[in-house]
Amino acid sequence: MSQQHAAAPAPTPTTDAAVATVARRHDWWRDAVIYQVYPRSFADSNGDGMGDLEGIRSRLPYLRDLGVDAVWLSPFYASPQADAGYDVADYRAVDPMFGNLLDADALIRDAHGLGLRIIVDIVPNHSSDQHEWFKRALAEGPGSPSRDRYHFRPGKGADGELPPNDWESIFGGPAWTRVTEPDGTPGEWYLHLFAPEQPDFNWEHPAVGDEFRSILRFWLDMGVDGFRIDVAHGMVKAEGLPDLGDHEQLKLLGNDVMPFFDQDGVHDIYRQWRLILDEYSGERIFVAEAWTPTVERTANYVRPDELHQAFNFQYLGTHWDAEELRAVIDRTLDAMRPVGAPATWVLSNHDVTRHATRFGNPPGLGTQLRLPGDRELGLRRARAATLLMLALPGSAYIYQGEELGLPDVVDLPDEVRQDPAYFRGAGQDGFRDGCRVPIPWTRTGSSYGFGDGGSWLPQPENWGELSVEAQTGTAGSTLELYRAALAVRREQADLGAGDTVEWLRAPEGVLAFRRGEFVCVANTTGESVTVPSHGRVLIANGEVAETGDEAKVPADTTVWWTRA
Repeated sequence: MSQQHAAAPAPTPTTDAAVATVARRHDWWRDAVIYQVYPRSFADSNGDGMGDLEGIRSRLPYLRDLGVDAVWLSPFYASPQADAGYDVADYRAVDPMFGNLLDADALIRDAHGLGLRIIVDIVPNHSSDQHEWFKRALAEGPGSPSRDRYHFRPGKGADGELPPNDWESIFGGPAWTRVTEPDGTPGEWYLHLFAPEQPDFNWEHPAVGDEFRSILRFWLDMGVDGFRIDVAHGMVKAEGLPDLGDHEQLKLLGNDVMPFFDQDGVHDIYRQWRLILDEYSGERIFVAEAWTPTVERTANYVRPDELHQAFNFQYLGTHWDAEELRAVIDRTLDAMRPVGAPATWVLSNHDVTRHATRFGNPPGLGTQLRLPGDRELGLRRARAATLLMLALPGSAYIYQGEELGLPDVVDLPDEVRQDPAYFRGAGQDGFRDGCRVPIPWTRTGSSYGFGDGGSWLPQPENWGELSVEAQTGTAGSTLELYRAALAVRREQADLGAGDTVEWLRAPEGVLAFRRGEFVCVANTTGESVTVPSHGRVLIANGEVAETGDEAKVPADTTVWWTRA
């Protein structure tokens, strides 16, 4: 047992009470705005160039004042950092680069004191190859019960020199790695759908389920308000691990049910997990990262006895186009309504190019780009897209720095990149570092207020112009737009939770819908359009000119009105 385990605050009845004091209405998660913090890149308290828990804790008042309801923390567990913490060596310890369990406890308590909830990542599909279970499996050799906790298989071919099947890693290359046995001979192969340092658990083994139910309780007893489940569509593999028979498998992801993703057996796991969560007070929640072929299959994850929310990746991948947006909005609401779950809306995260850059590029280039695009156009569309997202029924997610209008840093030198996918498959889809560059807090300084000792990824020279300091109190800044929009969203009774919109007639390329007394109009075209005025303008990302009963809405602009 690590020293961190021993240092963990003992669970007491007051832990639940502390969660309950977070002042929120019933079913808070149905319309919550949740802010994603990528711990490496948010705030550095000790000057080592790497963000940490104490840094996050020091910036919690900023998040409260921004107007979000909860903070989701990407992994901070003990890890060799082969995949930025998504290779977990110890699920009950904090990696020393981020602090320790006492820092985690203080962060959770401070957040609750500010009225913020804390959601943490859990990574159940795979562990680190430095996890004690995996190290024991390697040491004990073939036939060991420890190997049954992972997917070890003999290879094909005369000498077992070929992988057990044809599955490919999401990061490129084969999804299998051959081990050297304790006697020094080439031996079995193990499955890793991601990097070789991330062996997949075998969820058919009862010890795996027992362990993760224990991990859930550990963090719930610490006071966390929920979990974002990494690769929630993974864990269960098709019986027999059958060949896929296609050697362009990555192109199929998100379009077909794969033998290693979105298998029906995952739902049995989540029903067991939900029973645990419901034992705890304070309305704790699960959020699924589930890449599925359709939003209808995503809805399976949020049935009443399973998870609470699932990320809407279909929406994230939609172009800035009125017809496409309306179609995915309708499909999402129609799919979530029968299971009684809220829709979620998200535009950026730690795995995709920031939407201020994506929207400045032509459509059809995917969600990971190395092209800067048209910066002015991208930012204008990003601001309009944010207002549209925040007007839709359900819960919205904000990725750190998008409230500053940060672009992706697409010109990072190759030698500083750390995304493991960059080093496999000739760098295929390996450009996630660009959205992970530490965010700027001040106009000047060695890392623009991120910390006193530089930053683990280089920041652009103009980063200070986009900083929190530079934008605070500046009329028309992206930060003040976010603050105002979140305040209006909280004040307007017709915004937030719900499962329907009333579409209004609008010119081609324009979305218009009503929710009670509230009306949202989004002009996705490159030209100004004239639409009916819908009452009092609440907020817009551009200058709206009203004349009588009409309003002229600029290109790439979203407007909120109220008739109240």
